[in-house]
Order: sequence, then C-alpha cells, then structure tokens
Amino acid sequence: MILKRSFSFDAAHHLPRYKGRCEALHGHTYRFTVALQGSPDHEGMVMDFTELKALVRELVVSRLDHTCLNDLIEQPTAENIARWIFQTLAEPLKAPGRSLAWVEVFEGPESSAVFMAEDLR
Repeated sequence: MILKRSFSFDAAHHLPRYKGRCEALHGHTYRFTVALQGSPDHEGMVMDFTELKALVRELVVSRLDHTCLNDLIEQPTAENIARWIFQTLAEPLKAPGRSLAWVEVFEGPESSAVFMAEDLR
C-alpha cells in the first residue's frame, strides 16, 4: 500500500552549470509529495498523517522554506531537490514494514521530478 502526503515551500535558486533562463537567481513555490510504502498497522495506518506532517516539516520544510537552495543543495534542479529530500527522510521514516518509496518535486503545476528508492542503487 502507498501512503502519500504533499507539502510546499517557497525558495530561490539558480543553476550555475545551465545556460538559459534558470542560470539567473529566481524563485518558485515548490510542491512535493512524499510516498511511503508499507502495510497498515493494528490501527489501520501505514503512518499517522499527523506524525508524517510534523516530521517532514521539521526535517525538510523548515530547512528549505524561504532560503536560497544553492546554499544547501548543489545545482538545485528538481531532480537534485527530490534526491536531497529522499535522502533526508529515508532513515527517519523507516519502520518495520514501512519505507520511503518515492519523492516527487514540482517546480510548477506541469513540471516535476521523481526520486525513487531504487534510484539509490
């Protein structure tokens, strides 16, 4: 079973190794989705949404919101942001019968990147 929760943050970034509009400093309202794979526990939940929300806000949103992403993530493309979020959350979200399946980061309503557990291999 897959459990998903979406979040958002506002941040600036630039892509110094890219030739084009994104080379200059600019901002986005990013949206991202965290997907957990697991079996429901005795309460019928893969994870309590309240606990998931608190953990993601503490470990990800509080560190990225209203920042320049280049200070934390090298070449902060949607792909690299998704990787960073996945790597930040994988261990804290791990529990018996539950793991982080994927993270999807949206730079806008139509453009996203997905980092999946198998991408770590």
